[in-house]
Amino acid sequence: MRLTVVIVNYRSAQLALDCLDSLAQERHAMPGLDVTVVENDSPDDSFDVLADAVRERGWSQWVAVEKSPRNGGFSYGVNIAVRRGLATDEQPDGFLLLNPDTYVREGAVRALVDELRGDDSVGIVGSRLEDPDGTVQHSRFRFPSICNEFDDGLRLGVVHRLLGDRVICPPHSDEAHDIDWVAGASMLIRREVFERVGLFDDGFFLYFEELDYARRARALGVRVRYAPLSRVVHLVGQSTGVTSRDGRPRRTPRYWFDSRKRYYKKHHSTLYKLFADAAFVFGRSAHHLLRVLRRRPDRGPPRYLWDFVRHNWLPRRAPSSP
Repeated sequence: MRLTVVIVNYRSAQLALDCLDSLAQERHAMPGLDVTVVENDSPDDSFDVLADAVRERGWSQWVAVEKSPRNGGFSYGVNIAVRRGLATDEQPDGFLLLNPDTYVREGAVRALVDELRGDDSVGIVGSRLEDPDGTVQHSRFRFPSICNEFDDGLRLGVVHRLLGDRVICPPHSDEAHDIDWVAGASMLIRREVFERVGLFDDGFFLYFEELDYARRARALGVRVRYAPLSRVVHLVGQSTGVTSRDGRPRRTPRYWFDSRKRYYKKHHSTLYKLFADAAFVFGRSAHHLLRVLRRRPDRGPPRYLWDFVRHNWLPRRAPSSP
C-alpha cells in the first residue's frame, strides 16, 4: 500500500524530526511509505532545520519538506500535502495525518493500514494515542450533542455514567470498533475519501477540523474506525501549548472558540447551538459551584467559562482605530 504521511509543522522542528525518526523504522516493513512535512511558515528557522536534517540523515528519497506561503492553520497545511499527493502520477492509497508532537510505536502504521484494508467501507482509521509510559489518552469520540455538552461542562461521575456510550469521550476499549470521529493527531484517510468528500475545510484554523471532516464523511456513508493496535505516543500540548497533561493548560485562544462556532454553524441550526451552549454553561457553572464547596482547585484553562460566554454570546468588539 502506498502511503503518504502528512506532518504539519509550526515551530516544532525537533519534535517533527523525532517523529520522522520513528517513521524511518516503520519503512522497513512498509517501503511504500513516504512523508510530506509542511512547514507552516514558522517565524523561526524550522524550515532550514528540517530541510538540512532530512538531507544530512539521508531521508531525501522518502521525505519532502514543503514551505507553506503562510500559516493558514492545520487544515490549510494538510491540504497543501494532499493536493501534492493527488497531483502525482503514482497517487498514494491513503494519507496518514500525524502531529509533529507524536512518535509511532513499532507496527503502528501497519495496524492502521490493516484496519483500512479489512473493509472497503472503512475510510478513516484512528490510532490509540498514549503517553510515553503507555497511559492511554482519549482519541475517539462521539459527535457533540446537547446532552454530552452538559456532561462535558458538569464533569460529575453519576451523570457521566447515565449517558453511557453517548458521552463525548466513551470509556476506553481494547477492541477495534466503529466510532463517530477520531483525533487528527494520528488519522489515516483513504485517498478515495478525499476524492468523494473533498479537502479539509481550511476555515478551521486549529481544532474541530477532524470532527468536521469525519461528519462530512459519515454523511456520505464512510465508516470511521478506531484501531487500538496502532499505538502512537502523543506528547500532548507540546506543539500548541493549549492542552497539557502535566499541569494546568494556558488560557484557551480565540481560534478554538471560532472553530467550535464554525462546526456548529455548518452542522446544526442556530437554535440547536444555543441549547448546546446553554447546556455547557449550565453544566460548567454547576461544576464550579461543586468544586468550591468541595474546596478543590480549578484544573481547567484559566477564565474558560467567561471566555466561552464572551466568545459565543457577547458581541465582538470592533478593532480600535490606529
